[in-house]
Amino acid sequence: MIKKNKMSLNQNANFIITDLCYGTKLRYIHALSLPSAVFLLVYCILICCKGPRRRFPLNLVLLGIFTVALSYMAGSVSSYYETKAVIIAMGITAIVCVAVTVFCFQTKVDFTSCGGLLSIAAVLLMIIGVVTAIVLSFHYVPWLHMLYAAIGAVVYTLFLVYNTQLLVGNRELAISPEEYIYGALSLYVDIVHIFLFILQVSGAATE
Repeated sequence: MIKKNKMSLNQNANFIITDLCYGTKLRYIHALSLPSAVFLLVYCILICCKGPRRRFPLNLVLLGIFTVALSYMAGSVSSYYETKAVIIAMGITAIVCVAVTVFCFQTKVDFTSCGGLLSIAAVLLMIIGVVTAIVLSFHYVPWLHMLYAAIGAVVYTLFLVYNTQLLVGNRELAISPEEYIYGALSLYVDIVHIFLFILQVSGAATE
């Protein structure tokens, strides 16, 4: 669980960096300050604290608060893009989710044993994101933003495969039935990340 928590916190850091990349282009980062703080606080509580995560109905209340904060952040970002770009991103994200689900039920490849590699990928993505945010803060470079977004979409698709297999079970690692909140949290964060990264690509492509 410690390894999972570290990986999840790396994912959370990547989400904040993604907001910074958006902010350098859209100049609205101040509007995300409060929901980002709520998102970070509740996320850390649910990931790091077993008690609140397993205690009903507190876990559902925290999950609800987290969902509202994350949805607000994703909605705020989406509002700055053309409707066409948002629809394209939603469609591609839906296709990716279905494809990953089918793949996880059909494949014999065990991605749950690749947690270490995914943690490294998350750290590398975080470093790339910081560099990208710094560069974009001085001069917006569309192709650099698209490249970072494309890499992010691939990395979080792999995370979605990993977390889906943890939920499905029958692998080297599996999530306990008592950790249903952790499972739901992981999948939701992965899917939102994929959507936002694809949105960046589709948004730049439709401009």
